[in-house]
Amino acid sequence: MTKTITETHGYNTRAVHAGRKPNELTGAVVEPIWQCSVYAQPYPGEFKYDYGRSMNPSYYPVEETLASLENGKHAAVVSSGVAAMTAVMSNLKSGDKIIMPTDVYGGTYRLFKQFFEKFGLEYAQIDLTDLDQVEKELKKHPQMLFLESPTNPLLTIYDLSALGELARKYGVLTVIDNTFASPYFQNPLDLGIDVVIHSASKYLGGHSDIVGGAIITNDKEYRDQMDFYRKAIGLHADPFTIFLLRRGIKTLPLRMERCEKNAFAMARYLESHPKVEKVLYPGLPSHPQHELAAKQMSGFSGMFSVFFKFTIEQSKKLISSFELITLAESLGAVETLVEHPATMTHQKIPAEVRKKHGLTDGLIRFSAGIEDSEDLIADIEKALAAVK
Repeated sequence: MTKTITETHGYNTRAVHAGRKPNELTGAVVEPIWQCSVYAQPYPGEFKYDYGRSMNPSYYPVEETLASLENGKHAAVVSSGVAAMTAVMSNLKSGDKIIMPTDVYGGTYRLFKQFFEKFGLEYAQIDLTDLDQVEKELKKHPQMLFLESPTNPLLTIYDLSALGELARKYGVLTVIDNTFASPYFQNPLDLGIDVVIHSASKYLGGHSDIVGGAIITNDKEYRDQMDFYRKAIGLHADPFTIFLLRRGIKTLPLRMERCEKNAFAMARYLESHPKVEKVLYPGLPSHPQHELAAKQMSGFSGMFSVFFKFTIEQSKKLISSFELITLAESLGAVETLVEHPATMTHQKIPAEVRKKHGLTDGLIRFSAGIEDSEDLIADIEKALAAVK
């Protein structure tokens, strides 16, 4: 029985059913794990699948699901979020220029500045909220405008429609890391962005048990190029990871609603705490781009950052004192997570660059999980009381 799932179906329905049909051999309602690397060929060069590094029957159903959830046409799954960025960057050549935000994930900075830069790619970090400055850089004919929105960890919101329009004016490809928002709360392709990438290890998987990545676009030729890089440089995802990813996606809408609810509760509590200088959460009216976030996002996700009035040692003590909230370098899980950007996710960014871009020693990033918000707030309250 084939299911016809279209964009007219609701989001929860698409999360469960898009790309899925009962197994033709057994009728099983869950896709099997195709744990195979070698495929027999009836004649040399004639095949449906050639080799496990490039193709696996497990890929295509979840790719159809991901494309549907991002309101896109094509998707490619890869081995990690960094692998997704690697595939995107591999489509460029020495001498090409990339514009990216001043506030960018530390792993992105490491990959771009410490790896790809040595192969001749050039990166300019600018304030993407300043559209005049963006247009000035676009006039220099870069090949790519790379975005995060909300950014990691300062939760800056960029005007995706305006940036997409400017980039098209100058023929520049736009790529966005949509991990923080998830495809449930934001669909950049609808706003004029060309390519969306995700660390599927985060909200898409949702259970801290996989490492994976995804690339979504409306351009089939571009998607085919990503397939090529998956095969050529070994960016393939393993079948069991894909199985767990597909399982996680089924509950994405439910988890995102709960994560957002808890983020609101914790952010509001901390915003009025005497040991807090500032809370950054797009859902709060105090966020500098709150109205823009409300315009281009359907919700505000579960990520928020807090500037505490702490030294670096006090910050470390705080995040080491929680009982329920887990200290870990990740996000988007069912459990609430916390980390210290200056010494963890963004430590590879030089100290002077961190300081310049506002990544202070008192900055702490939270990823709200699905626990009871009252318990999370009590955990925070107890830990804060212990920091003198």
